[in-house]
Amino acid sequence: MMLQITLKRIIRSGYLNFRRNGWLSTATILVMVMALFVLGWLMMFSVVANTALSSLENKIDISVYFKNNSSESDISAVKNDLTVLPEVANVDFISAEESLESFRERHKENKLISDSLEELGGNPLSASLNIKAKDARNYAAISEFLSAKNYQAIDKINYFENQKVIERLSAVVNTSRIFGSVLVLFLGFIAVLVAFNTVRLAIYTMREEINIMRLVGATAWFIRGPFLFEGMLYGSIAALVTTFSFFPILWVVSSPLSSAISGINIFGYFKSNFFEFFAIMIFTGICLGVLSSFIAIRRYLRV
Repeated sequence: MMLQITLKRIIRSGYLNFRRNGWLSTATILVMVMALFVLGWLMMFSVVANTALSSLENKIDISVYFKNNSSESDISAVKNDLTVLPEVANVDFISAEESLESFRERHKENKLISDSLEELGGNPLSASLNIKAKDARNYAAISEFLSAKNYQAIDKINYFENQKVIERLSAVVNTSRIFGSVLVLFLGFIAVLVAFNTVRLAIYTMREEINIMRLVGATAWFIRGPFLFEGMLYGSIAALVTTFSFFPILWVVSSPLSSAISGINIFGYFKSNFFEFFAIMIFTGICLGVLSSFIAIRRYLRV
């Protein structure tokens, strides 16, 4: 019973401190919102980036182009060797005629290309094999197998071009994650600094009340408790504001993002993982608030 009364008094005192420094409390919450907002966007960016990379990897295959003078037996030999590889899911043969027909269909609206093909008279395209791996990570092994075999009939393997695209995208994603993490840490430090000064001012404002509490025998944690609760309030309110601000923002960006990257519904992902997202925000916010309060108490509150 006594513990319950003590907790109520600590909460009430902490809330009064929060209200008493209204503008400072608002400023502290806004800085925390900025830090949590960047953290939230970093989480959403990771989802989008991973989806984009997976989508790109799923679309990638290996196309092996043969020299124009390659015989059917040479092409069949390469196809047979590939078919028995455990990494290979499927190998499709595309003749030079099929390649030309497909090329014409893709560029039928472009009169310049159509006229150029007519002027050439013959078929400038060659036969090819389209290779699909069982797993995107197997393409490197398949490409190395083809290079090691050194088939004389092969003119070009396009995996290396696709590999560069994936590597560049991965580099951009990793750089963005590092930059985002540094920004989160920087804003987190600023949030702790602002909350620290707010609590320090609250300690200074309540110095007479603290002295009276000391004289009447109040315990150290009874005096410290309101300031810790004040820090928890900052973090909790900042987490609530941040989490619910994502609803309208993600709802707006979801549609154009889905058009740009197939297979992603960022708003749907946010709704389905709302409680996990909110738990991370509330945990991070409370940690920031309590940490700043604890540092201020240790530094300025002598009990």
